[in-house]
Amino acid sequence: MAALITPAELAEALAAGRPPVLLDVRWRLGGPPGREDYERGHLPGAVFVDLDTELAAPPGPRSGRHPLPDPADLQAVLRRAGVRENHPVVIYDTADGSVAARAWWLLRWAGHEPVAVLDGGYTAWVAEGWPVTTDEPRPEPGDLVVRPGALPVLDADQAAELARRGVLLDARAPERYRGDVEPVDPRAGHVPGARNAPFGQHVDGETGRWRSAEELRERFTALGVGDGDEVGAYCGSGVTACSVLLALEVAGLSTPERPAALYAGSWSHWSADPDRPAATGDQPG
Repeated sequence: MAALITPAELAEALAAGRPPVLLDVRWRLGGPPGREDYERGHLPGAVFVDLDTELAAPPGPRSGRHPLPDPADLQAVLRRAGVRENHPVVIYDTADGSVAARAWWLLRWAGHEPVAVLDGGYTAWVAEGWPVTTDEPRPEPGDLVVRPGALPVLDADQAAELARRGVLLDARAPERYRGDVEPVDPRAGHVPGARNAPFGQHVDGETGRWRSAEELRERFTALGVGDGDEVGAYCGSGVTACSVLLALEVAGLSTPERPAALYAGSWSHWSADPDRPAATGDQPG
């Protein structure tokens, strides 16, 4: 299953005999809760899944703001949503796909291959005139078995090493990467050696659609990512970094043989330890 699916392709799949499971993961940093958006309208059959409480473990300085969920807890959440072994799942957020990418990555990390992100999210679905509803489904419980470890995860030491040995990409906005501002985490700056790959540049600013594989490959090539390179990504809390990982897959630069890795704790974890160095400015350092 391709990592991205268009609204038209999803509409066709939903009309087929065995439609995919739909997960609504809309969320905003600072609120209001995505659940409110879901209750005002969502794709027919979609189940709401909360990023803060269901796609992450409780935050802490030793783990970051959005640590990976406990596998047993994630399995319970996905089964409640009706996710079944070997059955397709489609995930959407509001538009840019960054939160949906976190859920996509978690499912892939859990060993579930048939999963895609809706290109353009809820915004594109509505813009094309496809139906929405306020009815909340009650899916049959799923039988997915979470088998963690299908995708690689980095700790802080491994991220620091990768920044020197391979390519470590920082998904945050340039001003946070440079250390000009830091609105959320304890310190400003970036992991020394990391290169800035802002997640917002993966999509077209006017349409909210993901850029083509060719455009994404060109972008990553300009950042020094080549075929076969060892690559990892981080962000503020391990959410928007997953957008980088999805974009790398679309570009053909993250493969089953050499998948890109996630520093799950990300800057919220790194910056909480005053003994870890922080680089500033627009160069990796």
